Amino acid sequence: MTEIAFHFNIPDRIAYLSRLLRKAVGRSDSIVVVAEAAALDKLDRKLWELSATDFIGHWREGQDAGTVTEAMQERARVWLTEDVGSCPRHDVLVSLMPQVPAGFEQFARLIEVVSLDEADRAQARERWRYYTSRGYQIQRHDVQVKG
Repeated sequence: MTEIAFHFNIPDRIAYLSRLLRKAVGRSDSIVVVAEAAALDKLDRKLWELSATDFIGHWREGQDAGTVTEAMQERARVWLTEDVGSCPRHDVLVSLMPQVPAGFEQFARLIEVVSLDEADRAQARERWRYYTSRGYQIQRHDVQVKG
């Protein structure tokens, strides 16, 4: 069964996610980030702005299709996508989506990243209820408590 964690009270989801991805890649996890196009654009830019030593090799689905080979796509440790269904096997799914991501069950872990925005928090509560009603145990990570 997929392990689910909610990271909430995140002041800047894109900055937080870039740190989270660095840690996960350091543990050799392969990650899919599912989000709406605008959030993926911001994250893609943020990942390209990292220093050479912090750089995270990633693939933005739908971009560079003419220059990136299938083998290069498969070697990317981080995939950025709006649709999980087209992704190859990965360890971790990180969701910035307002709804439960379709296909989350195929991943060993799901991380939901929730901002301070009240609408985002309300949608996260709905997702939390969805997961618990189906028997998933959820880990809570309150970023504000940690400092």
